[in-house]
Amino acid sequence: MSRLRRIAVFVEEVGAGNYHWVLHEQGGDASEWIELSASPMAYDLWLDAFEDGCAELVRMVPDERNGPRDAGEDEDAPPVGPIGGTSRDGAAANAPPNPRTEDPS
Repeated sequence: MSRLRRIAVFVEEVGAGNYHWVLHEQGGDASEWIELSASPMAYDLWLDAFEDGCAELVRMVPDERNGPRDAGEDEDAPPVGPIGGTSRDGAAANAPPNPRTEDPS
């Protein structure tokens, strides 16, 4: 399974009593945060903005059991190479070495 994305939900106050939720994702550097989305409208209450921001994050997640995942390499994938298939020389990948075809040195 790929790693979880580091996405933060926070609320900004733009003018007195005007709250907006914002979703940021951590970039390649731990100090870099990239804005993913923000509320198109202002909220009168901080809590309403925060709850809607959390709901927006949940909508972004295709599988709520696993959370937002990177599209990168699957950490649970088998290592590179054939598994249960054949190797380059045509031998079964999991078969023991053949003493007749293996180099004894």
